[in-house]
Amino acid sequence: MPATKKSSADSTAAPKRQHKAEAKAAAHPHGKVRPLTRIQREKQDVILEAALEVFSMHGFRGATIDQIAEVAGMSKPNLLYYFPRKEEIHRRLMAALLETWLAPLKEMDATGDPFPEIRSYIRRKLEMARDYPRESRLFANEMLQGAPRIIEMIELDLKNLVDEKAQVLLGWMDEGKLARTDPYHLIFSIWATTQHYADFDVQVRAVLGPSRNGEGRFEDAARYLEQLFMHGLTPKPAGR
Repeated sequence: MPATKKSSADSTAAPKRQHKAEAKAAAHPHGKVRPLTRIQREKQDVILEAALEVFSMHGFRGATIDQIAEVAGMSKPNLLYYFPRKEEIHRRLMAALLETWLAPLKEMDATGDPFPEIRSYIRRKLEMARDYPRESRLFANEMLQGAPRIIEMIELDLKNLVDEKAQVLLGWMDEGKLARTDPYHLIFSIWATTQHYADFDVQVRAVLGPSRNGEGRFEDAARYLEQLFMHGLTPKPAGR
């Protein structure tokens, strides 16, 4: 009989041990643990998509695990099985977001012609404003709070990339291909004018009115911003 009890206890404990192991794998996908299963990855994707919706609307402080679980269509305990803390969900989202946000600037080619390169960068940023408005709001919310959860990413990854591309712009200016200006503030200006169409989309559409607030507003914005920046960056003839 004692052997039977031990066997029964082991059969009860085994699923618990397996559950803990899977939870560890899901919660720490980059650690030295077994890779996530397809179902675990799908569950995490559902949670991250729901969290993006909640965080972009309420910010980090206003968002709750309960809200994320509700949008994800799962119970709170089930969500916590994959992500034990709200901070971990937010960190995963911000890391992926920053990578997406940096991609257009990374594509600026130092060997290319500056005007097509800058035009392409402006258009890619506007496409992101059109296609990723929630991500833009999430990023803006984090900045408004002082970037407490991603300051290291900004001071390292973002700064290093901007430093690199500022040197590219300065090189084009030294070659006389662009008018002399501050490359950092040029990049800031492109960020500000393009992301406006995501962060203030409601305002943009309301002011433009029904006849102009459709998808064509992004093409209108692209043409205007190209004209604005290209005019300001065109080198002046010598002697003027």
